[in-house]
Amino acid sequence: MDQQTKAALKQDHFVETTAHGLSWASQNRRSVITTVVLLLAVILIVVGGFVLYNHRSEQASTAFGAAMAAYQTPIAQPGQAVPPGVKTFASTLERAKAANAQFLAVADKYGMTPDGKLSLYFAGLTYIEAGQNASAEDTLKKVAGSWNNDLASLARLALAQLYRQTSRDQQAIEVYNQLTAKPSTTVPAGLAQLQLAELYESEGKSADAKKIYAQLKDSDAKGAVGLMAAQKLNPAPATPGVAPAAAQ
Repeated sequence: MDQQTKAALKQDHFVETTAHGLSWASQNRRSVITTVVLLLAVILIVVGGFVLYNHRSEQASTAFGAAMAAYQTPIAQPGQAVPPGVKTFASTLERAKAANAQFLAVADKYGMTPDGKLSLYFAGLTYIEAGQNASAEDTLKKVAGSWNNDLASLARLALAQLYRQTSRDQQAIEVYNQLTAKPSTTVPAGLAQLQLAELYESEGKSADAKKIYAQLKDSDAKGAVGLMAAQKLNPAPATPGVAPAAAQ
């Protein structure tokens, strides 16, 4: 078969294929148009949702920053001269209540964003500072159930502290053990164990506390937790003539 014949056959095959395709498209014109329209709609929804999420995330970040600024506002002592234009609070209670309201507003409006979830955690902390323990516990439990393990761990650690403050040591112990079993970047197992040892120490269970300190000292000899545990096991001797800090 010569080259001219081969070329003619290829051209005929191309024409036949094209004609078949055009015939199929003509017969299924409505179906093709519907599919294309649906595909474009899906693309527009995805792109639009992404743009909207980014916009709300930026708004949430700004609002969270304002709430943090309020939370970090200095406390003015009675009679203290405050420079013009510098905002202060008269007490930590007043500041906690003001910041709490802002954190809650961010969490309510932007709860699906990272800053919205973080705001709920800080709302729990400021509830504690404001003395509203029931609200603090409810709020921190919501954060503790988050899919974000790092944030959830911080909330559990705060819950354990709240349990200790409200004479519920057994619940605090359970939380510390949970954090030890499932550590995170924000709350390593060593930190949870250190807190547990300090709880035992406050209860007068010095043997249990020393056992944990010794384990931490050996397992994290050069780390921050290990060094703190070593200091707990071998506290620095008191300077003669200087009263211990606890007695001051």
